[in-house]
Amino acid sequence: MQIDLTFLHSKFSGLFEIGLLQELSQIGNYMEIEEGHVLMRPGGYIRSVPIILNGSIKILRSDSDGREALLYYLGGLDSCAMSLTCCLNRKQSEITAIAEERTQLIVIPVEKIEEWMTKYSSWKQFVFATYQKRFEDLLSAIDEIAFHKLDERLINLLKRKSKQCKCTVFSITHEGLANELATSREVISRLLKQLEKMGQVKLSRNKIELLLS
Repeated sequence: MQIDLTFLHSKFSGLFEIGLLQELSQIGNYMEIEEGHVLMRPGGYIRSVPIILNGSIKILRSDSDGREALLYYLGGLDSCAMSLTCCLNRKQSEITAIAEERTQLIVIPVEKIEEWMTKYSSWKQFVFATYQKRFEDLLSAIDEIAFHKLDERLINLLKRKSKQCKCTVFSITHEGLANELATSREVISRLLKQLEKMGQVKLSRNKIELLLS
């Protein structure tokens, strides 16, 4: 279904040139997905690349034992550098992409990704900027693991979630947080209880409230 050009102007004004917006309106596919929807799994071939309009998607990487660790979040007007790389190199996906909340996005067929790189300067700039942002995200993730204790990483993760959803209450289990930090549920439960005693979080069933400003 063709996407309204006026709608695209309102979202991408100053980012994409008119010719690109016209093509995007013709071949882009608008989607709304619910929290928990899996967009991508390891081993699958990527047929399209998303651009997030509203909401957020978390990108996870698995090890050989199936344990997952959070790499980064995608928010408004973001795209996934991993997806772009797999598309351009015809590789299988190495990540899992899951909607963190109700999310609106536009997906673009893979055959357009490389074509637009030479056709539209604004698209090339967007792709390079996406790589740069994701590179910075990955450096931050490495810094977290190398230089911060697990309790600091947990608080930083909750702050990132708060920034993404613009909220302070999260519907997430201790096991879900443990998966994102590549640790055990028992460790996360213990750390959350410590943080609650310190007045930094408030715990309830499957919900966590961040009390820090």
